[in-house]
Amino acid sequence: MPHPSITPAPVPRRRELSVEEHVAGVLGGDRAIIGRTITLVESVLPAHEKKAQEVLVRLLPYAGNALRVGITGIPGAGKSTFIEALGTRLTRQGRRVAVLAIDPSSALTGGSILGDKTRMVELATDPNAFIRPSPSCCTLGGVARKTRETMIVCEAGGFDLVVIETVGVGQSETVVEEMVDFFLVLMVAGAGDELQGIKRGVLELADLIAVNKADGDNMLRADLSRRDYATALHFMRPKQPGWTPTALTCSARTGAGLDELWQQVMAHREQLSANGELERRRHQQRVRWMWSMIEERLLTTFKQHPAVVRELVQLEAAVIRGETTATQAAVRALEAFGLGDSLS
Repeated sequence: MPHPSITPAPVPRRRELSVEEHVAGVLGGDRAIIGRTITLVESVLPAHEKKAQEVLVRLLPYAGNALRVGITGIPGAGKSTFIEALGTRLTRQGRRVAVLAIDPSSALTGGSILGDKTRMVELATDPNAFIRPSPSCCTLGGVARKTRETMIVCEAGGFDLVVIETVGVGQSETVVEEMVDFFLVLMVAGAGDELQGIKRGVLELADLIAVNKADGDNMLRADLSRRDYATALHFMRPKQPGWTPTALTCSARTGAGLDELWQQVMAHREQLSANGELERRRHQQRVRWMWSMIEERLLTTFKQHPAVVRELVQLEAAVIRGETTATQAAVRALEAFGLGDSLS
């Protein structure tokens, strides 16, 4: 405790940046302002949301040129180690790499660990890299609500590769796949029945499967797993014309296979750019983004509507007690909102 005769000096409040300062700082590659702009984008305060949209509209013409890669994988697949190994490899080649790591939020407190900077020590201090851990905030699939807008900031800030690391649970794979150009699924051998350990839906989303930790005594098992995945992918219908997903092995620890993996990523981009599929995919993603924001805003407005708030407690209790069906309760809630015919 401070001495009673000493008045602690007030902590200076950081000055709020103007829209112009945010835009100029991001376009100038100022990492501190890029971070502050992302914080503004992630804010849920109405005044901040309005300001963030003004900034994003100004940044849009400078975004969209980066390669967007999503990475998911089972727990223990070594996603963070893999991203650091590949990221540092690419920054040495002159690329600027932004990593958006989605941390799982607590369903009870909403808090998250945000520990990716401690897991990617070398990449976190690389002047050509930028790591931004963001809490998933219990949104669909565990993906941060503002990830798409954060990508705009990073791309306008001069990063030519944006990597999105998912939490690897629930529907996060689907949500991330819908905002990237290339979707990589990271696996490991020796974790039981690999083909049962990954959902068919994830296999259908993959542009490439990489069996990580293919080193030492694990090399043979890793190659056997690779063959299993390659066979499974062979029976999947390609999600994009001109590209057939495959499987390979790699080791984030030794670096083996990382160059071959990156060649696959670049071959995918060249192929899809040549046939116009990349541009078409980006257009579809923007429209889906718009609709996801409409759905989110509608749901928020619905839950906050005073009449709905008054009804929900009793409706939920009635459903729990078995006094009404979920459909009937939903109809009553929608009637309170003014949409009584929606489920008729």
